[in-house]
Amino acid sequence: MMEIIPAIDIIGGQCVRLTEGDFARQTTYDSNPLEVAKRFESHGIKRLHLVDLDGARARKPVNLNVLESIAANTGLTIDFGGGLQSDEAVQQAFDAGAAQITAGSIAVREPETVKEWLFKYGADKIIIGADFKGANIAISAWTEESKYPLQDFISGYVQTGARLFICTDVSKDGKLQGPSLNTYRHLKLTQPAAGIIASGGVTTVQDLEELQEIGVEGAIIGKAIYEGTISLKDLERFLC
Repeated sequence: MMEIIPAIDIIGGQCVRLTEGDFARQTTYDSNPLEVAKRFESHGIKRLHLVDLDGARARKPVNLNVLESIAANTGLTIDFGGGLQSDEAVQQAFDAGAAQITAGSIAVREPETVKEWLFKYGADKIIIGADFKGANIAISAWTEESKYPLQDFISGYVQTGARLFICTDVSKDGKLQGPSLNTYRHLKLTQPAAGIIASGGVTTVQDLEELQEIGVEGAIIGKAIYEGTISLKDLERFLC
């Protein structure tokens, strides 16, 4: 069963969305992330993808209080990312209530560090963030396409024990243009040991149906919920 995972991105303690990761293209949707999380939960949602965008810029967690508040006041299973660049930051996220953390840019820059986290915390607690543009990994806060193939990146981490991967097509993120179905289809065929969580571009219920058919482990939905192209009621039939 494909997991439905709404996203809450935080800047200044508020719920926002960026387009293609561009801080200059920011839309603020709600000043109270906890109320947004509670609304998700009231419709049967069990998972939450929480991103500290201030933390991503500062390279250390900034909005741990938001994580703490949502974890303490909902039963959601939260994966937390943004600014997790050190052992201390990862421990802070877990202490604040994260069930999992997402290792983003550090997974590209410092694979040995992330391998240590996988060994220390376990493969179910460390999600590898595989941001991609075209066939390659995207770096430098998504502004640059590396020469590191997405396939090689995922297979390398699978060999070191990673199991879960959030694969975000940054060229589609926040643009409501549909997900990269062919990429996810190819990954499922070539990387059967990898749990692929599709992210970026999910716009309609049909997108979710097609992702479910491909067999991805989860689908992250952000702007589509906030803009109303997918309603929380629509999501109920995808929930266990």
